[in-house]
Amino acid sequence: MSRDYKKEYSSYHSKPEQRARRSSRNKARRLAIKKHGAAAVKGKDVDHKDRNPHNNSSSNLRIQSKKENRGRNK
Repeated sequence: MSRDYKKEYSSYHSKPEQRARRSSRNKARRLAIKKHGAAAVKGKDVDHKDRNPHNNSSSNLRIQSKKENRGRNK
């Protein structure tokens, strides 16, 4: 069975809460690039230590490999 991306977007990704969270994650990535440079962030994730995507303070952000960031228990 294939995914219904149109339905998935309309029922989840387009909701205001999800749009705000995505925007905040993108902002965190831009801040990390500004602070550490694009080369340091390339191919890696910007992790929120407290798991709150709205907390983009520099003390809450860290650069991690995708494996480290996505593999840990949340």
